[in-house]
Amino acid sequence: MESAEIRRRWLRFFEERGHTVVPSASLIADDPTLLLINAGMVPFKPYFLGEVKPPFDRAVSVQKCVRTPDIEEVGKTTRHGTFFQMCGNFSFGDYFKEGAIKLAWELLTTSVEEGGYGLEPEKLWITVYKEDDEAERIWRDVIGVPAERIQRLGMGPNFWSMGVPGPCGPCSEINYDRGPEFGVEGGPAVNDERYVEIWNLVFMQYERGEGEGKEDFPILGDLPSKNIDTGLGLERLAMILQGVHNMYETDNLRAVIDKATELTGVAYGAHHDSDVSLRVVADHMRTSVMLIGDGVTPGNEGRGYVLRRIMRRAIRNMRILGATEPVVNELVDVVLKTMGQQYPELLTDRKRIETVALAEEAAFLKTLKAGTNILDTAVTDTKAAGSTVLAGDKAFLLHDTWGFPIDLTLEMAAEQGLSVDEDGFRRLMKEQRERAKADAKAKKTGHADLSAYREVADTSGSTVFTGYTDTEGESTVVGLLVDGLPSPAATEGDEVEVVLDRTPFYAEGGGQLADSGRIRLDSGAVVEVRDVQQPVPGVSVHKGTVQVGEVTVGAGAYAQIDVKRRRAIARAHSATHLTHQALRDALGPTAAQAGSENSPGRFRFDFGSPAAVPGAVLTDVEQKINEVLSRELDVTAEVMSMEEAKKQGAIAEFGEKYGDRVRVVTIGDFSKELCGGTHVHNTAQLGLVKLLGESSIGSGVRRVEALVGVDAYNFLAREHTVVSQLTDLVKGRPEELPEKISGMLAKLKEAEKEIERFRAEKVLQAAAGLAAGAKDVRGVALVTGQVPDGTAADDLRKLVLDVRGRIPGDRPAVVALFSVANGRPVTVIATNEAARERGLKAGDLVRAAAKALGGGGGGKPDVAQGGGTNPDAVDEAAAAVERLVSEAA
Repeated sequence: MESAEIRRRWLRFFEERGHTVVPSASLIADDPTLLLINAGMVPFKPYFLGEVKPPFDRAVSVQKCVRTPDIEEVGKTTRHGTFFQMCGNFSFGDYFKEGAIKLAWELLTTSVEEGGYGLEPEKLWITVYKEDDEAERIWRDVIGVPAERIQRLGMGPNFWSMGVPGPCGPCSEINYDRGPEFGVEGGPAVNDERYVEIWNLVFMQYERGEGEGKEDFPILGDLPSKNIDTGLGLERLAMILQGVHNMYETDNLRAVIDKATELTGVAYGAHHDSDVSLRVVADHMRTSVMLIGDGVTPGNEGRGYVLRRIMRRAIRNMRILGATEPVVNELVDVVLKTMGQQYPELLTDRKRIETVALAEEAAFLKTLKAGTNILDTAVTDTKAAGSTVLAGDKAFLLHDTWGFPIDLTLEMAAEQGLSVDEDGFRRLMKEQRERAKADAKAKKTGHADLSAYREVADTSGSTVFTGYTDTEGESTVVGLLVDGLPSPAATEGDEVEVVLDRTPFYAEGGGQLADSGRIRLDSGAVVEVRDVQQPVPGVSVHKGTVQVGEVTVGAGAYAQIDVKRRRAIARAHSATHLTHQALRDALGPTAAQAGSENSPGRFRFDFGSPAAVPGAVLTDVEQKINEVLSRELDVTAEVMSMEEAKKQGAIAEFGEKYGDRVRVVTIGDFSKELCGGTHVHNTAQLGLVKLLGESSIGSGVRRVEALVGVDAYNFLAREHTVVSQLTDLVKGRPEELPEKISGMLAKLKEAEKEIERFRAEKVLQAAAGLAAGAKDVRGVALVTGQVPDGTAADDLRKLVLDVRGRIPGDRPAVVALFSVANGRPVTVIATNEAARERGLKAGDLVRAAAKALGGGGGGKPDVAQGGGTNPDAVDEAAAAVERLVSEAA
């Protein structure tokens, strides 16, 4: 049974039994404690934590997930993978243990012909939590599983919690017996390689307190409503239903392995090491495509770094397998064909995914080259120090800064006759991981900080937003925090967070900045609002300062936004939509939105593009936008189902979380996007849009910045003033400015070259005199001296080499000259072959000189350069060089 069919059957089975089908959320987690969604239940966390009331009693999903803590184990075991699909069914206060167990057993054991998975009941083993008598009874007496195939285990494997205070409960796992060839019998308690877990049923019935680890926490009591959260690993079930030994040989991943084999000529199954590399390629390329598909771009931080690391491991393993040419394009194509059956949006977005992946491959191939040069230097320094071990910090620097894989460092160091301090490298890697874990743990405590907002939501419901139609209105204070803590009242000067039952204030979101303004209470108190956020869904928190009087919970209030600011932001937001559509028209659908910020009178817009946008194209985009303004198109908003929005061709933003009902903003016949922000009523209200330019903000992502309305006019007015001043200076018309200024710059450049020639000639004129005045130091011709201040390092180098060349080649010679430029001393030292035969190396001499100057330096044995911070130590540095020459000669 193909993976796509496993997915279809899962969703159909539960939908037919009253479950709402919830599409997979983006891998970009809508959760401050997570970079990426790493479990099937993550999108449902707000329901389980009580932050939001679930809109359904039963739900089913197949969720995309990424986990990378065990990335080094990928390919080495049969079950470690970075991307997986978690099939889940959920109950919120509806059915509980018996219902979940019956549904699981029915789907697994019903024949393929009747819509099930057709697993043999006698091959299924059950584990339950050691104290869960109820679950064992249901399995034994209701389902009929023999007692000998039910095993009780402890909290570690069979008790679940989120790792923070909140819901928890016992688990029951369903395991499949793969047979004697996979090890000894005895059930999952004895051999989890033979008895593979395929489905975990979590019975959320308790509330846990603070504690460490999986077992060290108190159970505070029963939950008021019992919930079900289950997870079946699609890849593990596919492994069983397709009769293969591991997840890498299932249909989706085996197709990638076969392509990698074709590209490298290395057969799968021929050797353990090459098999590991092929599995890494298959797993990592699939993960990369799925991440890029959800809007992640390679970078050096956060989820961008996760993607970059995964992609580079895949590319490096292709190199290990023997690939010498770029390979990503063909590997991505296979992943798109296989995963596109389950996620059609991948095929729709093919061009953008390919563009981002190819750009990262090209960047990494350059990195490999740069890293190789740095490794060569490290190897040379190690040998020069008389060591045969490359330091662990050098290997870590290559890995952490340059993305240079440790296995490549090991291999290349071995080719140079060196080993690597792997213990030191692993220690530094461990320290880095521990820092990351500590950061993640600190972030988890953020859940506790939201309790006050959740309490407001529970007692008063969501804040009603009236700002689409109103800029002011009456409301009531339903929540109040002072310095981050709940309070019944606040007085003049207090920093407060005010929650209203209804508000015209827009809370920051969707790239739009928040409104500012004032809240006036019936008592006469005034709160100056400077920011509005939604720390929990549906609750708008007005942050500001009490200007006058006392604010109390329950008081009547009148909220009024800064209308001038709102209108300026609305103009920017509508202009962002126009820019998005104009860029897509010019560059194609790959110019998808990757982020934005709409502020008063200006905006920035991030979009996908593999290269810089030509100036001519940007000019055309700007012209098109302003032509739309002159057409005076109406801007309208309508709430509809997500399905209807897609049918109408509405554009959605990557990483944004949308519900079943969405708001669609339409600008005439030009633009249609999903958007919750505020906008103008007609494009004529924008007045003018001026694009300031575009730049790169990451691999495959560009940024346009622009001004709108009066801000755009003021910018053009300033530009006009500058142009007028320039025309007066060059005595020409505005259209002549480019030619005239270009001519002036050309003359200036030629004059600078002439000055440089004169300066170089003047410096070199001293060469003959310096060579003639060479001092004999125990048979070595030594030239030291200080040239005029301001001599550039390049000119100093030319002079040193010229002086060396004027001394007969059969006479050992050392030339060490010094200069002071911008208050900092510089030295260049050269030796001829005869001097080097006596052991005089320029690199050694320059290090001694630079040390005296208060700095450092280095280079090759024939010529080296250094510098320092003490210009008064030039004589001391020259003396240090003479001492070394005397000692060596």
